Amino acid sequence: WRVMTLCYLSPFSNDFCMWLYFIVEQPPTIITYTSGPIIVLHFDTAITVKCKARGNPPPEYRWEKDGQAFVPPNFQTIRANQTKGLLVLHSEDMSKFEGKYRCYASNKLGTAMTNEIEIKAFKFCISMSSLFCIPKFPKETLSPIVVTEGEPITLKCNPPEGVAPRLIYWMTVDLQHIEQNERVSMGTDGNLYFSNALKNDSRQDYGCFAAFNRIRTIVQKNAMALSFILSEQPLEIDNKASRIPSLLLPSGVQTEKVLLKGEDLQLECIPEGFPTPSVKWIKMGEVMSPRVKFNNYNKLLSLSAVEESDEGKYMCTAENSAGKAVHYFDVIVEEPPKWLTEPPQSQLTVIGSDVHIKCSVSGKPQPAITWRRNGVMFRALVEGPLLERWIEITYSDKSSLMFRYSVKGAMLEIMNVNLSDQGTYTCTARTSLDEDSATAVLTVRDVPDAPIKLDLSELDSPRNVVLSWIPGSDHNSTVTEFVVEYEENRWEPGRWKELQRVTGNQATAELKLYGNLNYQFRVYAVNAIGPGPPSEPTERHKTPPAAPDRNPENIKIQGHHPHQMEISWEPLSPVERNGPGFEYKVKYRQLGVEDSFTEHMVNRSVFLVNNTPTFVPYEIKILSRNSYGWGPEPKPVTGYSGEDVPTAAPRDIAVEVINTTVLRVSWTPVPPATVRGRLGGYNVHWVRRRSLLNPDKILDLSHSMSFSGNRSHVIVPGLEPFSEYKLTVYVFNKKGNGPKSDPVTFNTPEGVPEQVTVLTSSIIQRDSVRLEWAQPPKSNGILTSYLLQYHLINETALEVIDSKEINITGADTNHWTLQGLKGDSLYRFDLRACTRAGCGPPQAEESRTDFPEPGDGNWRISEAVNASQSFHIIDGLEPGTVYTVRLMAKRLLDNASIFEDVIETRTKGERSAASQESSFSTHGWMIGTMCAVALLTLVVVIACFLRKNKGGKYAVKEKEEPHSDTESQKMNDDTFCDYSDSDEKPLKGGSLCSLKGDDATGDSVSRYTLGDYADGGREFNEDGSFIGEYSGHRHRGSVSEPNGPSLVNV
Repeated sequence: WRVMTLCYLSPFSNDFCMWLYFIVEQPPTIITYTSGPIIVLHFDTAITVKCKARGNPPPEYRWEKDGQAFVPPNFQTIRANQTKGLLVLHSEDMSKFEGKYRCYASNKLGTAMTNEIEIKAFKFCISMSSLFCIPKFPKETLSPIVVTEGEPITLKCNPPEGVAPRLIYWMTVDLQHIEQNERVSMGTDGNLYFSNALKNDSRQDYGCFAAFNRIRTIVQKNAMALSFILSEQPLEIDNKASRIPSLLLPSGVQTEKVLLKGEDLQLECIPEGFPTPSVKWIKMGEVMSPRVKFNNYNKLLSLSAVEESDEGKYMCTAENSAGKAVHYFDVIVEEPPKWLTEPPQSQLTVIGSDVHIKCSVSGKPQPAITWRRNGVMFRALVEGPLLERWIEITYSDKSSLMFRYSVKGAMLEIMNVNLSDQGTYTCTARTSLDEDSATAVLTVRDVPDAPIKLDLSELDSPRNVVLSWIPGSDHNSTVTEFVVEYEENRWEPGRWKELQRVTGNQATAELKLYGNLNYQFRVYAVNAIGPGPPSEPTERHKTPPAAPDRNPENIKIQGHHPHQMEISWEPLSPVERNGPGFEYKVKYRQLGVEDSFTEHMVNRSVFLVNNTPTFVPYEIKILSRNSYGWGPEPKPVTGYSGEDVPTAAPRDIAVEVINTTVLRVSWTPVPPATVRGRLGGYNVHWVRRRSLLNPDKILDLSHSMSFSGNRSHVIVPGLEPFSEYKLTVYVFNKKGNGPKSDPVTFNTPEGVPEQVTVLTSSIIQRDSVRLEWAQPPKSNGILTSYLLQYHLINETALEVIDSKEINITGADTNHWTLQGLKGDSLYRFDLRACTRAGCGPPQAEESRTDFPEPGDGNWRISEAVNASQSFHIIDGLEPGTVYTVRLMAKRLLDNASIFEDVIETRTKGERSAASQESSFSTHGWMIGTMCAVALLTLVVVIACFLRKNKGGKYAVKEKEEPHSDTESQKMNDDTFCDYSDSDEKPLKGGSLCSLKGDDATGDSVSRYTLGDYADGGREFNEDGSFIGEYSGHRHRGSVSEPNGPSLVNV
């Protein structure tokens, strides 16, 4: 069984669940059975053999004995769904039930079988060679055993074979146990061993007893006598009687012991010698397993359930004062065949598919695998009459062509299976010590065979017949239904149509036929695989004409126009007319107004009634007739004539403003008579006249929503805040819309603004940030202020350390400067626009309060520079100092740096001071030469100065006339830069002044050059002027926008 739970979850009531039980078909599988052999004693009169299987349908059982069917008189078929399935055998002589039994459990999907169950009956017999006899010692006369004191002796028992377990005892005739110790002990073979015989061992009644508890039997061997030859000297340890040990058991030097993993290991060493040797055990090269036990005075090593780790070489040592003897045991542990994954599984497949039966086993050594089908080996099937079929098998130990069957290692493949391939497949894994088998049942399913022997017989008339048939094979899949088809040669000859379906458990169908037709029938079966082939058709069966059996169905009444009514129906098929002269009668009358029907005879399946009132109910009937009479009286159908548009508008329109965007609109519904059709619903139409922020601008934006059904109020969403609206309501039907109601004018209240679209930040000083923003795209009311919240952020934990807020009044404000912030810190700024209704969603911006800066970190901001100006003079710089220079655009939301560079100022002569000092200290004769050069230079300078004062000026100075003399004097070589000989050359790709190579500050500052912002022909003049107009360049980085000339943090 399989269970599926279906649950219905309802938001209005408790959940409802139901459980559906599905029956799943399964082939039989053996669950449990009695394993053999079963021992039957001579006094037993009954025996019970279990065999239980599961499957669906429940399997039935049968038994085989020695390969032949076996059904005892009292045996009944037992189904697996009962508590147990038993085979009970009764007899005074149970020996007649000896044999090998096998149980089979079958259902329609297949058969499962057990392994052989052997029944053995024990009885008294003379021969001891048979295992089936009650065991006993042979009758024999035993002579006394004479031994010299100190010599070893073995008393042999030679117990008979019998049903295990067998227990051996050595006792006297009065049933007293023979005392055993290190010197005297019994071996596992049942013999009594004396390492050295002493005089007190002499007695006449050594008896060996064998007990078979399973068959409740004890047998005794004839008593044995032991006597001694008298020695002249007493036996003492320290005299020459001492003897080096040797082994009574086992013989030789080495013994190989092979056993399966999981079996019990017994290694036995029984020594002889004088004095009595002691026995010790070791495992050579390894530590002895703690599971090892020593019994029989250390002469027997026992290890239960051996594992691979127990393999190895064991040595027993027998030692006394005279010497020692050793024996080696090579223990080899083999692993019996074991399924690697799982035994071969029974399979249910469809015809034409490929089947793979896996038999994956492991073992030590690797087992050999053989396959059987229904008990017969594949290899045997290659011979004889099945040669063509089974020659296609490929074996792992020899090659041949592979067609449908192949054996590849542990996998049996059957390609394109057919029904003949189903059966029981047995995989046997065999080693030299053990074997294991597993069985899989292959059940092949196919579509059902065609039914046979169709028979047609009349009941009370030729139009009422019974069709019967004999089902074909279901091919291991239950037939779910039979389908009866018919063909008639009057209207559609040669075309087969379905007539009736019956369940799969019946083989007859009662058929009701139409008149005036010439039939023939056929049947096909359906199972889970699919529909089977159809049967052969029956003989022709002709039916006489008759009146129609039914009237038209699915009558529809529609009104496409206000004063019309269209009546249509589903016509009868030609085979349903039952005879010639077929036509329809249409009857109609206005419901509740007219008493009599208006009638019309028509041949078509549609009729149009004109000049009807608008949307009134009618009662309609459609009848069938032919030349042989009328069909049965039909039931009337009610419908309406055509619709027209509504004539009335809703009244008492009321608007309730719920919030800034949602309304509740209510009205008084129109009278039903004015709808003039089926009410479709109401439509709410509203127009946004103007925004109250700009009342002079007329918008007239229209919207509408339809609401089905008869109702008196609705909720209307999607309006704009702070706006003036006009609203109307009208009713509609399928034909169209009715007149609109009187308009209602109303205003929506203010709402909160939308999010500020742009928010930027720029650093003014280490503790100051300037914020700039743009107004929200929709204010939804009159802006009153901005709410600014700023939060100090812990950059490690990403948590807010401190928060503050500022209410910025003024709707036109678009920037704000925050001062007193913590330096070298991360801040998040949240800005909201506010109206009288509240504040809108925030716009966020993050910024740090400092950036890498040279020198003392104080920024000086110049006055605004005219955009047409191509240079600017910076004064007040200190010699030998590193400066960062930035050029910024002063525009709203565009306060970024478009030029940045680092310069270093120094005095003239600084570059060569060190080298001159070194030169003067080492070359005195250079002093005179330098003085002469200095004097000559002074003369040249004086001459140039005089010439300059006479009116000679540099071209750039003419351009700097508007500037003050103070600015010109300050802009000289000593206060700005020390230029090389190339000062007069254009600066192409170079910076204004080079920073020292070891200055770390240079790595953190952007390297923009003047060449990026000037055309190739522009140059620096001697006074540091920047020649050429400024060429616009895309800004980089964010810097503060100055409000005017100021000195910061001086």
